[in-house]
Amino acid sequence: QVQLVESGGGLVQAGGSLSLSCAASPRTFSPYRMGWFRRAPGKEREFVASITWNNGVTDYTDSVKGRFTISRDNAKNTVYLQMNSLKPEDTAVYYCAASPQGAFGAWRHWGQGTQVTVSS
Repeated sequence: QVQLVESGGGLVQAGGSLSLSCAASPRTFSPYRMGWFRRAPGKEREFVASITWNNGVTDYTDSVKGRFTISRDNAKNTVYLQMNSLKPEDTAVYYCAASPQGAFGAWRHWGQGTQVTVSS
């Protein structure tokens, strides 16, 4: 059974940085892509960023372009989200997600979420 475990959330002042990690298990799991989503209080969950596992093609929602960077370490089965120039509106629970091979891009696996709070 695929498991995704996030780490790295916390509290930071506006303009600061945080880095999130998401480790996928078992080690034999080889997704088509992995990504990050977030859910702010009172809002729907939204896509943040994704990366394809084989060739590292990335995609970002407009509001984080130029500030967030997604990357992966295939050997460690881990995806990262480096968040710079954080704003209070980035406050949310951040979820790691994985789309398996053959799932036609569907996000089938989810982590438990990690809280990111940006104070003004």
